[in-house]
Amino acid sequence: MAEPDYLGAHKHSNNHRDEVLASNQCGCFYCTAVFPPPKIEKWVDEDENGVGQTALCPRYGIDSVIGSKSGYPITVEFLREMQRHWFS
Repeated sequence: MAEPDYLGAHKHSNNHRDEVLASNQCGCFYCTAVFPPPKIEKWVDEDENGVGQTALCPRYGIDSVIGSKSGYPITVEFLREMQRHWFS
């Protein structure tokens, strides 16, 4: 089995508003929580209209959220591996 593409997955953790809102579920690779997009209340990286484009984790406010539309699995196992790669 090939190692997951952590760099590719990480690219889906910013400037991703449309992708996140079109997702069935999202996950945070900082805390490994899985949640639906409506749980996201805070966004950063505002566009020219003042609309935030990067989701913040609803639990910890960290910009480490990816959505299922990214093509990566939104499972605790995958998020844990992402956490080890990016936060260890």
